[in-house]
Amino acid sequence: MEEFWLRGPINGIPALLMPVAHALLQAREEVSTLMEGFPDKLLWERPSGVASVGFHLQHLAGVADRLFTYAKGEALNSAQLKALASEKEAPHPGCEANELISRFNEQVDNCLEQLKAIEEQSLAEPRVVGRTKLPSTVIGLLVHTAEHTLRHVGQLLVTVRIIKDTQS
Repeated sequence: MEEFWLRGPINGIPALLMPVAHALLQAREEVSTLMEGFPDKLLWERPSGVASVGFHLQHLAGVADRLFTYAKGEALNSAQLKALASEKEAPHPGCEANELISRFNEQVDNCLEQLKAIEEQSLAEPRVVGRTKLPSTVIGLLVHTAEHTLRHVGQLLVTVRIIKDTQS
């Protein structure tokens, strides 16, 4: 199957935001394929000290949520700040990969709905990021979400392969 950017437009997504939607959908597809059969007991392993699979899965959902919040012109709420602080840890004992994958999939759906509601003329509007209010724009935050997501999918891919190879 072709990568998402070669599958055509997505209904309801503004043309200028189509690359962001394609990247998020590509990430979701790759994560689902990559994680098939991954043992839950290895979610928090850190081979050679790299970030765990569990971290990447939580971070994928969390960073998309946070960056899209900033794109709306809002500050992070207490739940988002708490989630950020705990991404390196299991959200609860016995956490399963399917839970974390589902959370990421739901966040991608949320992002797609938000993209549908964005007016293209608002893309250059200024936005601020974080407590120090670093400058960005709506389009800057959305594009960064796409590239940051794909960067972590790449890191996840390597970590999963290393863990699977050491278990063989």
